[in-house]
Amino acid sequence: MSTPAAPALNPRYPAPEIQDLPEDIRAKVLEVQEKAGFVPHVFLAFARRPAEWRAFFAYHDALMVPESVGRTSGLTKGEREMIVTATSAANKCLYCVVAHGAILRIYEKKPLVADQVAINHRKADISPRQRAMLDFALKVCLHSDEVEEADFQALHAHGFDDEDIWDIAAITAFFGLSNRMASFSSMMPNPEFYLMGRAPKAKAAA
Repeated sequence: MSTPAAPALNPRYPAPEIQDLPEDIRAKVLEVQEKAGFVPHVFLAFARRPAEWRAFFAYHDALMVPESVGRTSGLTKGEREMIVTATSAANKCLYCVVAHGAILRIYEKKPLVADQVAINHRKADISPRQRAMLDFALKVCLHSDEVEEADFQALHAHGFDDEDIWDIAAITAFFGLSNRMASFSSMMPNPEFYLMGRAPKAKAAA
C-alpha cells in the first residue's frame, strides 16, 4: 500500500488563489509561471502575507539578481545557487535544496553538481575558488560568530573582494530565513524541480 503524498503546503497556512492576489504580486506570479511552466510553491506560500512577500522577494532579487537593482556582483549565477544549495543542505531544508539544486544544475550545465554540493562540497566537481567560497558560506551558516580576518584573507587569495564576501554572507543569511520558513511550514518542492537539469535537452532536428 503506497503512502499518500505530503501536501505541497501546510493546510494550517493555505495559499491564496492566484486570481485573489494583489495586482503586483499576481503579475509576478504569472510571469514566473509563464517562464518556468509552473508556479514554485514558495511564491504562493508567502503571498498569504503580501507585505512580507514583497519584502522577501525584493531582498531575494537584490541578492540573486543584482542587475535588477543596478548592481554588479563578482559571483556568477551558478555560484550564488551553489551557496544556496550547500547552506540549505546544512540547514536540512528539503524545499530549498531541491528547488535551488535544480537551478544550479541548469546554470552550471552539470547534472551531478547539486547532489555533490549538497552532500559534501569538498568532494564536488567544482573549482578551488568555489570550494573556498562554500567553506566560508558554511562557516557563516553554522558558526558565524567564529568568522575572523583569516577567513577574509583566504577568500582574497581566490580573487574575491570584500563586496563579493558580503554577497556570500548575505545570500547565506537570507536563505537561512527562507530555509526555516520552508521547513517549519512543511513546504514541499514542486515535482518539476526534481528532474530539471538532470539530462541534456534533445537537440532540435536540423
